[in-house]
Amino acid sequence: MSDSNTKKTETFGGTLIFVFIVCLVCAALVSISAVGLKPLQQANKLLDKQTKILEASGLLEKAGASLDANSIVATYDKFVTAKMIDLDSGAIINGDTDMFDERADARDTSKSIKPKNDMAGINRRANQAVIYLVKNDAGQLDTIVLPIVGSGLWDLMYGFVGLAPDLNTVRSVVYSDLKETPGLGAEVLNPKWKALWPGKKIYNEQGEAVIKLVKGGAKEGDVHGVDALSGATLTSTGVTKTLQFWLGAEGYGPFVTNFRSIVSKGGLE
Repeated sequence: MSDSNTKKTETFGGTLIFVFIVCLVCAALVSISAVGLKPLQQANKLLDKQTKILEASGLLEKAGASLDANSIVATYDKFVTAKMIDLDSGAIINGDTDMFDERADARDTSKSIKPKNDMAGINRRANQAVIYLVKNDAGQLDTIVLPIVGSGLWDLMYGFVGLAPDLNTVRSVVYSDLKETPGLGAEVLNPKWKALWPGKKIYNEQGEAVIKLVKGGAKEGDVHGVDALSGATLTSTGVTKTLQFWLGAEGYGPFVTNFRSIVSKGGLE
């Protein structure tokens, strides 16, 4: 072999070794960054959830723009109590509410079920859920915040519905973590649309979850109807089916029944 060919081979081998080393260093840096940033990411995720729960309960609006991150945590700790429930029985159970991950449980076949009537399009529903009891300044129960999830146009939409203690009167509907079209499905984030929800009723006299978004606008006096999102038919349908599913028999329906029974007997954990 000529010196020229030998030099080419050595150069090629050296290049491969250099590339390999660079890849190892980059992989190590990415791993270190991921591990180092994980606590910050988890803290930001928790803060976002607490913010949405305060918004769903109306506490965020009362505070105006005065709440910074520390104030949000302090307000949440003062007024909100998280409870784990079993969705099938509706009973309050023991569980680590801080570590519970609905999305992970829903993917785990040992911790979830496939709904018989999956109108929300979630595929699987976790066996457990965390609900949030929010008190007012007088220490009285003011709002129950329930997490919801259902299909939108492009992906699952996660949010919260805030209900009065009767578990029928809507305080608010708050969505987050969206992949909907800006100006259309993403209008669920529009304050004007969110302002249409307070006072609406989930159930009819027969106890059926009939809350719905109405294409063309809800008629005056329709306590179960909310104006649909203009130009976003599929997202509007998704919101309707999500609420009807989660407030129905395969969602929070059993909890609603149990909770009302507990309140009627004058007791509440």
